[in-house]
Amino acid sequence: MTQILKGMRVVEGSAFVAVPLAGMTLAQMGAEVIRFDRIGGGLDAGRWPLAPDGQSLFWAGLNKGKKSIAVDMKSPEGRALITRIITAPGPDAGMFLTNLRVRGWMDHETLSQHRADLIMVTLTGDRHGRPQVDYTVNPSLGIPHMTGPEDGGPVAHALPAWDIAAGNMVVSSLLAAERHRLRTGQGQDVEFSLKDAAAATIGHLGMIAEASLTGKTRPRAGNALYGAYGQDFLCADGQRVMVIGLTARQWKGIVTATGTAAEMAALAASAGVDLTDEGTRWRLRDRITALLAPWFAARPLAEVARECEAHGLTWAPFRSLPEALQSDPDLGPDNPMFRMMEHPGVGQYPVPGSPVQYSAFARTDPVAAPALGAHTEEILSEVAGLDGTEIAGLFDRGVVAQAERAATRNAA
Repeated sequence: MTQILKGMRVVEGSAFVAVPLAGMTLAQMGAEVIRFDRIGGGLDAGRWPLAPDGQSLFWAGLNKGKKSIAVDMKSPEGRALITRIITAPGPDAGMFLTNLRVRGWMDHETLSQHRADLIMVTLTGDRHGRPQVDYTVNPSLGIPHMTGPEDGGPVAHALPAWDIAAGNMVVSSLLAAERHRLRTGQGQDVEFSLKDAAAATIGHLGMIAEASLTGKTRPRAGNALYGAYGQDFLCADGQRVMVIGLTARQWKGIVTATGTAAEMAALAASAGVDLTDEGTRWRLRDRITALLAPWFAARPLAEVARECEAHGLTWAPFRSLPEALQSDPDLGPDNPMFRMMEHPGVGQYPVPGSPVQYSAFARTDPVAAPALGAHTEEILSEVAGLDGTEIAGLFDRGVVAQAERAATRNAA
């Protein structure tokens, strides 16, 4: 965490990836982020991946540094409490992130009646308000037809790229709206969809223009780098590496390291082309790979790695994530972004803080995700402004819950 957003308060009502990621990003920049969930847990409470004891590692990962309140959102009292928390006074409060908007009580029109300068950022599935996730957005926009082996079918991607992009768009949208409010005093109702975030991105990358002008989909090319040269190679010991020749310097490095200058010159001459051109390398990628593959096949990974490093190549070995954790210092305490943290009932593992370092703020340790409802009493007192009697009544009526209170009562 850093402290660059210290003093800012953001309320989050969310599920899945994008909006929880946005809230966590703000929390890691120092904002006070209050997440509300149903009593007993919302949609993400038990989401995979799970720890050996069944706890959600998804929850632990995407809710670091936040505060948690558990509320009965079906009850009028519970809804009134959430409204009070979202619209609580203060120049650095009145900001709300959600992808679970409910018309009639948890929408900007209703909430802004309690605070006119409310900033609300809502992420929908598509622009019509229908639900979407990465695994539906990608097929609808044609991405799986560009992914996977040349002779295979469409391949869905395991990384939720559009959720990640949209989550960061939620952050930038909120901060832009907050800057506008600081200058004008006006609130904002900000809305965009996951599908539009994806469609805009592939448009920016030229993919929509390419399909529109050619009438063709970008071909699947396995692990080859589209539009230039980049390829995976099998080493003598069965290990595999990815080597990139995107720029002129990268391409020259590959040729020099592998000692294939004469072969590449002969290929260029026979084809009547210039291999310093990125597109030409893409078109001749199979013939280039045939010339390079024997060099990799004759050497174990350790030797390939030494030569790649010696010649400044852009390359990487293929690893499983457990292998990467064992061998890559960027995924452990050698990297100042990570801290080894003990998680009760789960064990110890490396936890990332913010990847961003600000020159005016010291890097601080990541803060673990809260147990569901861990801050209920604190939030009711400090944010909602309730006194002890009012808070006790809410607990007694089952409108709110807090894990520690439940444990204490059971022990008694």
